[in-house]
Amino acid sequence: MSANADMGSQLHLKFDANGLITAIAVDADNGEVLMVAFMNEAALQKTMQTGKATYWSRSRQKFWVKGEESGHVQQVQQILIDCDQDAVLLKVKQHGAACHNGFRSCFFRAIEPDGTLKQVREQIVNPAAVYASK
Repeated sequence: MSANADMGSQLHLKFDANGLITAIAVDADNGEVLMVAFMNEAALQKTMQTGKATYWSRSRQKFWVKGEESGHVQQVQQILIDCDQDAVLLKVKQHGAACHNGFRSCFFRAIEPDGTLKQVREQIVNPAAVYASK
């Protein structure tokens, strides 16, 4: 029996009750986790068609192409699906900061033993300058 027969070769994504699926963006070269966002089926389709990471904004209730305002785009190299088909992993070429706070990764803080947060990465852009017109 082939591995495909064992694991299933059909795409049957499991979107949540709001029609969303978790999307994790990682650096295609080194695997660094850059950000976590959400996609609906249409955002995933747009991502596959354009090669640009397109997400669904839960707060704004609209699509957003990563970098459309900042210029810090994510060029998708590969899309992987987890074993339960309820999350997608985007391997991307990140141009500039992935985080709207100006860090390469949204994961720029660590939790200290006393519960405080410690910044562990350097800010690479000034978000006030990037989003000055907003």
